[in-house]
Amino acid sequence: MSDQHSDNFRQTALSYHEWPKPGKLEIRATKPLANGRDLSLAYSPGVAEACLDIKADPQAASRYTAKGNLVAVVSNGSAVLGLGNIGGLASKPVMEGKAVLFKKFANIDCFDIEVNQPDPERLADIICALEPTFGAINLEDIKAPDCFIVEKLCRERMNIPVFHDDQHGTAIVVGAAATNALRVAGKSFEEIKVVSTGGGAAGIACLNMLLKLGVKRENVWLCDIHGLVHEGRTEDMTPQKAAYAQPGGPRGLDDVIDGADLFLGLSGPNVLTPGMVEKMGDRPIIFALANPMPEILPEAARAVSPDAIIATGRSDYPNQVNNVLCFPFIFRGALDVGATEINDDMQIACIEGIAALARATTSAEAAAAYQGEQLTFGADYLIPKPFDPRLIGVVASAVARAAMESGVAARPLPDLDAYKNRLDHSVFRSALIMRPVFQAAATANRSIAFAEGEDERVLRAATAMIEETTDTPILIGRPEVVEARCERAGLPIRPGRDFDLVNPENDPRYREYWQTYHHIMARRGVTPDIARAVMRTNATAIAAVMVHRGEADSMICGTFGQFGWHLNYVRQVLATRHLHPVGALSLMILEDGPLFIADTQVHQTPTAEEIAETAIGAARHVRRFGVEPRVALCSHSQFGNLDSESGRRMRRALELLEERQADFPFDGEMHVDSALDQDLRDRLLPGARFEGAANVLIFASADAASGVRNVLKMKAAGLEVGPILMGMGNRAHVVTTSITARGLLNMSAVAGTPVAHYG
Repeated sequence: MSDQHSDNFRQTALSYHEWPKPGKLEIRATKPLANGRDLSLAYSPGVAEACLDIKADPQAASRYTAKGNLVAVVSNGSAVLGLGNIGGLASKPVMEGKAVLFKKFANIDCFDIEVNQPDPERLADIICALEPTFGAINLEDIKAPDCFIVEKLCRERMNIPVFHDDQHGTAIVVGAAATNALRVAGKSFEEIKVVSTGGGAAGIACLNMLLKLGVKRENVWLCDIHGLVHEGRTEDMTPQKAAYAQPGGPRGLDDVIDGADLFLGLSGPNVLTPGMVEKMGDRPIIFALANPMPEILPEAARAVSPDAIIATGRSDYPNQVNNVLCFPFIFRGALDVGATEINDDMQIACIEGIAALARATTSAEAAAAYQGEQLTFGADYLIPKPFDPRLIGVVASAVARAAMESGVAARPLPDLDAYKNRLDHSVFRSALIMRPVFQAAATANRSIAFAEGEDERVLRAATAMIEETTDTPILIGRPEVVEARCERAGLPIRPGRDFDLVNPENDPRYREYWQTYHHIMARRGVTPDIARAVMRTNATAIAAVMVHRGEADSMICGTFGQFGWHLNYVRQVLATRHLHPVGALSLMILEDGPLFIADTQVHQTPTAEEIAETAIGAARHVRRFGVEPRVALCSHSQFGNLDSESGRRMRRALELLEERQADFPFDGEMHVDSALDQDLRDRLLPGARFEGAANVLIFASADAASGVRNVLKMKAAGLEVGPILMGMGNRAHVVTTSITARGLLNMSAVAGTPVAHYG
């Protein structure tokens, strides 16, 4: 990474933490406080009733307070992210980040608590005193061997789970990966020889876990910077290392690697050489987990051992060992049963759940979510992807079951199957709904043309695309303007180096472009002179011609100007007998789940046929997000109570959907409140066509659809993904002028997914 790129990334990271509010967390009230009655219930005198119940029964705290879903992420900043001992205050951004992961992955609330206390026993005293506030404690970034002391004291004295993720989280994911690697290699824990480098907290925890899984103590060879940990050694020894001391004198890694079945590296770069790999046993398993540079690069290991089974800590290689596969979900299961600790049974259940998920037949939802990924169990797929939506249900329910069966669950669940179903459903009610789309886009290597390439939002989205996806941005704009705006915004990307640029004022393909456009439009009133002018001045038309010619897979336009104006050129160049704009679908990501709105842009007053076509297209796209559509045809008329024009169109659309035997639940015409409230709908029309709240609302006019979309965006903090232009085979999308850089990145992921999965 160049110095300039590093400086730019640093500024981007600092701005991310500073704006629009400092930090990554805030606190929100969960109860109304709008009048005197609310105040009397929230505080005095009503709060006394909850206090008295908790005094009589401490378990009631989980009913009346946030304790049952509240975790403390605690650190003294003595061993942070490879930054070392930077202290509690400097570690706060990391702890806030960990809290965000808890919330996003498992909907667990967190307080980050940074403590200026280097003494492990005094730190344990402070943490133990916090027990009334929290349902569990996550210890983070505390140096070894202090972390062992702190965890031991806290676990002995506290009646809530205490979990040091740097140790046990890593050990659990390593255990899952090792379980499946041995299955692929045809070996067992009981027979393998393990050689490990690094005697820190994570390394020791991983070895301890391997012993619990069946590895024999005498078959473990632990090396650190001073060589083999052996009997009689005194230099840089701890009781934890001493437990793995081998008989004999000093030796190095090269001396003990011979015949090893599993290399476990939690140390530093280039510790394991190709020559050492050659000495390992047949089908060696190499876990090179140092970050950012592993103990050996996978390609170097495979050069001498092509059948090696390899995992790293990096996301750009298969089998990334990432703690996020574990910690949100083990805490979720522990909290939901009121566990008093996270014991060995729960950790092994977590391992088994993660490992089994990688071996399982891919569910329909996961297959759709990770379209293009090879989710087939084998050497390159030992553990699930971090954003596999099945993780929360599989892992948290396995942990909850183990807590109940081992007797540490204070609040056992009556129905574990129902609990798992509830967890599975919850993952689709969060902003993580976009993650599967990014995962699918990462496998497609598509090129996306941005018509408004000079717009700073587009430049920021292109930067993020380059950093986060495998798609290639193509920008249309003047080189000097694009470079100046990249410079001004502190963006590291540059045309010609990081992305392709089409200069409308001077592109070598100009003649080919205007002739292509003229060929398409010659019998629709476009002369050669007009075609030349359009290809010099109209970026949307240029992008459409590029897609038509196969020079881009998809295009995104509309960051300024009117939607219909852009759509006109998309229709001119890209519409065919089989591809035509059906409607615009907006995904609104709300706190309580996703809601899809259509048609927000294409048809101002759609016919019944267009409404039915929009509903069918919307259902296809909704399934792409792993959600089963429930479609409501919305109107001012409700189940025939008004003989209005919109009601008649909606009733006819309902008939058309019936005639076409649409393969999704639908009903109408109805009010929006009836669509979203089953109780109300049942009172008006018992036995309606679908159960639960509708998640797709189809409106009789673009005014209504767009109005609802904007209200949700402005007043309900809805994050919009879209509009998604349906019917064009994912060849073009027209966004709106209010879109953000993040919104453009989301749309690039939508455009970057395989065309076959869009209508």
